[in-house]
Amino acid sequence: MDRSVLQGRRIGLGVGGGIAAYKAAELVRALQRSGAQVRVAMTPAAAEFVGPLTFQALSGHPVLTNILDRSQEAAFGHIDFARWSELFVVAPATADLLARIVAGMGNDALAATLLAYRGTVLLAPAMNTAMWEHEATQRNLAVLAKDARYRFVGPGSGLLACGEVGSGRLSEPEQIADAAAELLGEGPLAGTRVLVTAGPTREFLDPVRFLSNPSTGKMGLAIARAARARGAQVTVVLGPVGAVDRAGLEIVDVVSAEDMRDAVLPRLEHTDVLVATAAVSDWRPAHRVDQKVKKDEAGADAPLALLRTPDVLALAAERVRGLARRPLVVGFAAETENVVENATAKLLRKGLDLIVANDVTRTDAGFGTDTNTVVIVDRAGGRLELAGTKDEVASGLWDRIQALRGAAAAAIS
Repeated sequence: MDRSVLQGRRIGLGVGGGIAAYKAAELVRALQRSGAQVRVAMTPAAAEFVGPLTFQALSGHPVLTNILDRSQEAAFGHIDFARWSELFVVAPATADLLARIVAGMGNDALAATLLAYRGTVLLAPAMNTAMWEHEATQRNLAVLAKDARYRFVGPGSGLLACGEVGSGRLSEPEQIADAAAELLGEGPLAGTRVLVTAGPTREFLDPVRFLSNPSTGKMGLAIARAARARGAQVTVVLGPVGAVDRAGLEIVDVVSAEDMRDAVLPRLEHTDVLVATAAVSDWRPAHRVDQKVKKDEAGADAPLALLRTPDVLALAAERVRGLARRPLVVGFAAETENVVENATAKLLRKGLDLIVANDVTRTDAGFGTDTNTVVIVDRAGGRLELAGTKDEVASGLWDRIQALRGAAAAAIS
């Protein structure tokens, strides 16, 4: 099994209270060897078998064991854990834990995290053969099997810790890691190549002064992460925004509008979806000097001659029209007035498929915020408003993109 899909992926590991919990430590290492990030939540019973400190040392992160512990919840609580995880693996999934999942209980750190998690859960059952074959366990398994969110790996058969031979043995860590890789490769965007532009550009007057804007790249990076979580191969052409989480993303660092143009255009031939969120500076100084311009040399009211920078989105939209396999092109419009009207004009003028209208005068949206409110406009005049965290808005945008791609594919067939 090719586990390259695990590179940079965020996997939540839930450890249930059984003797097989010791194998979960090996699973952490198996996932990490393939490049995955792993965080661990444990039931109280699991902590009796293997100490949380073991998993903290292996994962490099605090372990969630008690939802009533203020320090744990403040550092990385069960809601944050659920939002962080792209895939949740439960190993071992004991009979007790399976029953509590079916009942929708949230009475410990692991159960509460699973209850708050909305994605796919990979269950690796492990228990005594009699417990595995018990009518109640089989009934719970049947309930979970009907829910597409839950997938299973194992159990295997063989010599169990209790000395019996039969079904109920936890799958080997390598098998569970393979199953995780297979699931993460099944996302709705699996095989899709996504190119995202994000952040500002800088146009230098001299080595210490430049024209730019307040973009932080948060929206673009949220869109990139959402695409990656759905299985896409994602490249981000990123302006200067400082340190960011690069896990699972190919990031191409650029500074100027010309840099961004030169990074984007050659990649379009191998792109299925372009999402251009970058706030590209529209002008650059006509002359850049090698040394800092002194105030006393420039004069009190030094004139600044400006030239237009390349319109990266317009150039990209023009380039893809000549391609045999045209990617879908999504633009962003940061506006301060007549937001939807101005965005729609930009959509039609540049020949885009979708545009995201963003009112940057709002205090809860636009540059630097963790939330956003946008209106997605399509070429037929359809509108969809999204609001929430930037991660939530990114997810809603991908729902819209996938629907548009699906409609286009159906029209062709």
